[in-house]
Amino acid sequence: MKQRLQKCISAAGIASRRAAENMISAGRVTVNGLTASLGDSADPETDDIRVDGVPLPKSEEKIYLMLHKPRGYVTTLSDEQGRRTVAELVAAVGVRVYPVGRLDLDSEGLLLMTNDGEAANALMHPSHVVDKVYHVEASGGDLESAAETIRTITDLDGERVSPAEVTVLDACRLAVTIHEGKNRQVRRLCAKAGLTVHRLKRVSEGALKLGNLPPRGFRYLNEQEISYIRSLIK
Repeated sequence: MKQRLQKCISAAGIASRRAAENMISAGRVTVNGLTASLGDSADPETDDIRVDGVPLPKSEEKIYLMLHKPRGYVTTLSDEQGRRTVAELVAAVGVRVYPVGRLDLDSEGLLLMTNDGEAANALMHPSHVVDKVYHVEASGGDLESAAETIRTITDLDGERVSPAEVTVLDACRLAVTIHEGKNRQVRRLCAKAGLTVHRLKRVSEGALKLGNLPPRGFRYLNEQEISYIRSLIK
């Protein structure tokens, strides 16, 4: 089925749609041997689509996983420093899947992984507000007071952020909901409130919930969860 060329490139996991549009405008994309123009359509199943002379990979079954990332693993497929990677934890799948977004080395919890580049781009695109909820174990002051401070922060080291939603869970834990995905955003918010974070765990992302998935474990998303992800694609 014919579709916009930038959508074909994005769905193949080569680049985001915006980056694909730039590739097309720069004359880097051909369809059946002819240089493509922005606005062209093609059928990825029958047309020979190439970027810089390299054919788009043929479509494969789309895989959607939820991994409970443990602490001590980096959110990459390989690491030049020799650290353990999340790719090791999903190797049994037998298909290369990529992490959607990041969790830093010392953080844990819900991490989506997929080979659907278009879906991954949609989840990470700033036009979509995909709320992320973290459970934070912290010390350094009264949590009620710290929670109130965090709720008022709209500028994070010069970056505009939407106010976080914060609930005190118990004497040492907060639930923090953020609406963007700035680098180490929750840790930076907590630091501004005078807290030291000892443990940070992502428990949900949009409609997706970590639930009782054990650390290092992964599962395939169900049809309802996949439909939610696909609904974000414009």
